[in-house]
Amino acid sequence: MTVPRASGHPTRPHRIAVLALERVLPMEAGMPFHILGQPQLPYELMLCGRTPGPVETHNGWPLTATHGLDTVRTADTVIVPAFRGFLQGAPHDAAAALHQAHHNGARIASICTGAFALASAGLLDGRRATTHWRHTDDLARLYPKVEVDPDVLYVDTGNVLTSAGVASGIDLCLHLLRRDHGTAIANAIAREIVAAPHREGGQAGRHSSSKDRRHRRTKPASAPLWNGRSHTSTNH
Repeated sequence: MTVPRASGHPTRPHRIAVLALERVLPMEAGMPFHILGQPQLPYELMLCGRTPGPVETHNGWPLTATHGLDTVRTADTVIVPAFRGFLQGAPHDAAAALHQAHHNGARIASICTGAFALASAGLLDGRRATTHWRHTDDLARLYPKVEVDPDVLYVDTGNVLTSAGVASGIDLCLHLLRRDHGTAIANAIAREIVAAPHREGGQAGRHSSSKDRRHRRTKPASAPLWNGRSHTSTNH
């Protein structure tokens, strides 16, 4: 299938920095490249580490970052995939680079537990955000200024976006594409990668809430919670 070419190309490509922190999940690091890296799209994607060179993945083999934090600071969009050790937040230099990129006007997004990197940089304070359902309680506990929504697939607050776990990164990338270049191109890319153009529902029903887990032994099974929401969008 041929993906239509995005119209209205800018004079230079929109530069997207994918920041791979130590023990990054490679599946999530690859999502932006596979979805947004189509040759018909006016994006330039760059894999960044804290410094250029090998970055260990959660699976034990390295990715090679061709760029460092200087590229993160000057990117148009920064995407942070999940990484192990997220409860400690991003390393100081990486958090500072994310904060500087946001100050410079970049759009900042996270996939799964990458939200902890954004939170440690102060980018989620006063904002609604989400992460993998297993760690929404951790995000709320460690960063009480964040309004954590445990049930949606992604949250768009304008120039800061967060997604839920793993496959929700696909939903987020397609949403970015839809925002930038419209539904037709986003749907064409979704068909190309055999993904739903827009999933309904959210994390609710895909997991048990904290209360459910506490009372699982004393309460009968009930129907999954369904709130009809797949994402939230607000502008700050």
